[in-house]
Amino acid sequence: MPTEKIIPIFPLDLVLFPRQELPLRVFEPRYKQLVDDCMLGDGQFGACLVREGGSVLGWSMPHSVGTIAKIIKCKDVGLDGLQLQIETVGRNPFRINEIIEPSMPQPRDYDPLSAEGHEIISEMNDKTGSGGKMYIRAKVTMLPEIDGSIPLASWENLVFLWKKNIKHQATSDDVTPGALDEVLRRFYLATDTPTAEYVYSLCALASTGPADLQDLLEAESAGDLLGRAERLMRRGMPA
Repeated sequence: MPTEKIIPIFPLDLVLFPRQELPLRVFEPRYKQLVDDCMLGDGQFGACLVREGGSVLGWSMPHSVGTIAKIIKCKDVGLDGLQLQIETVGRNPFRINEIIEPSMPQPRDYDPLSAEGHEIISEMNDKTGSGGKMYIRAKVTMLPEIDGSIPLASWENLVFLWKKNIKHQATSDDVTPGALDEVLRRFYLATDTPTAEYVYSLCALASTGPADLQDLLEAESAGDLLGRAERLMRRGMPA
């Protein structure tokens, strides 16, 4: 039976895929606390796309499936110690079973970019005591990473559909087969040995927003991933 564990959660406006690198600039006190706690532990937290229309005590609600982010580098930005720059890489996906609420609700008219907003959060945290966690945590179950190769015929079909989709949406005659092949080379997607990472990257070029990529992250197998990717490529095209 899969083991359940508790991890910090960092809701973001993007989707992190396994093995993908993600740099983040951290400036909110609650996420600086999250990074500090991670650095004292195993250096890992859960990166989740923000779920629209939901909240946890006023804070952004994460989607139920996310990706473990491993911190590989952390440094202060500037001399004031108020910002951190972290480099992360995606590990396994996970599913949230239960949200653990933070120690405080979001203050009214909270501005995370202002010094006043930081002072309010710090004062609220002082009142809750040193054991309070300002960030969301969750009980999660790790999910298997989609590993191994993707059939070349399936990959070539996705590339064909991507090109067809781009041409269908194009308003210029400059979208030639050669120009599209150059885009693939520029993003290191010209390959004869595709993997799941190639599928993620190609779909990122075709997506209209992070919700498209969240759907891919929730795929449970290589076949499921390819089916979701094909639906994305066919979207908006004539049947």
